[in-house]
Amino acid sequence: MKQLLILSGKGGTGKTTVASAFVKLSEAKAYADCDVDAPNLHLVTKCKSSPEINDYYGMKKAEIDTIKCIGCGLCIENCSFDAISKNFIINSYECEGCGVCEYICPSSAITMKDFKAGDLMLYKDDVVFSTAELNMGSGNSGKLVSEVKKQLRDNSKADFAVIDGSPGIGCPVIASISGVNMILIVAEPSVSGLSDMKRIIETARTFKTKTAVCINKYDINEEITDKIKRYCKNYNIELIGKIPYDIKAVEAINDGVTIVDIDCAAKRAVQEVYNNTIKILNDQE
Repeated sequence: MKQLLILSGKGGTGKTTVASAFVKLSEAKAYADCDVDAPNLHLVTKCKSSPEINDYYGMKKAEIDTIKCIGCGLCIENCSFDAISKNFIINSYECEGCGVCEYICPSSAITMKDFKAGDLMLYKDDVVFSTAELNMGSGNSGKLVSEVKKQLRDNSKADFAVIDGSPGIGCPVIASISGVNMILIVAEPSVSGLSDMKRIIETARTFKTKTAVCINKYDINEEITDKIKRYCKNYNIELIGKIPYDIKAVEAINDGVTIVDIDCAAKRAVQEVYNNTIKILNDQE
């Protein structure tokens, strides 16, 4: 299965807008949403079936058996995260699962137990769509992203998959990059957008994965757009298209459809970006 990963260095660049357009243009039989902190690809792809939902367990959390507890207070004194109250109740949102309290407890009243950190969801009708949602305050988002990708591979025999990654450069992004064939970075022509694009390119470069860039809303700041072009040229990164700011695209997303479901300038531009991306993927064979 060839995997195309769509990333951005920051939120709000239009990453999921482009990803949903690619799903529609390719008539993808397999796709995934790895933005597990805030998944939203399902809002515009509209799967027909209800998902299979499985519990996802991340790091273990400490739990105190109040019957065994002798009230010595060692756990409170040694908890680096102030997760244990004076009445020896552990706040699961503050517990980082380090296990120090279990180790030092003289009465073996503390054990590390599995803790549900989110939901893995799998849609299977005429396509396979893998996604997940991390519970508020939970960690191990990188591990959950890996589970989303594994779930996609295990349940689809498709030759091609579109993956909507997380914004930023953290653990979920690194887990998203692992094993993909190509990365398309959606850049935004703003000061922060340029800076964050550079960071995600540097992150992707460590994986030696083919990387290309497209600029979304390129006409809102021509000066920054020119800087993005120069950066890509200087570092031999393919700039494969520009998408204009288009109020009709905004309206399409608000209506819960992709930008290729309507006739607009953004649709025509993203079609060119898609064609160039597929050509690069095919040329890798």
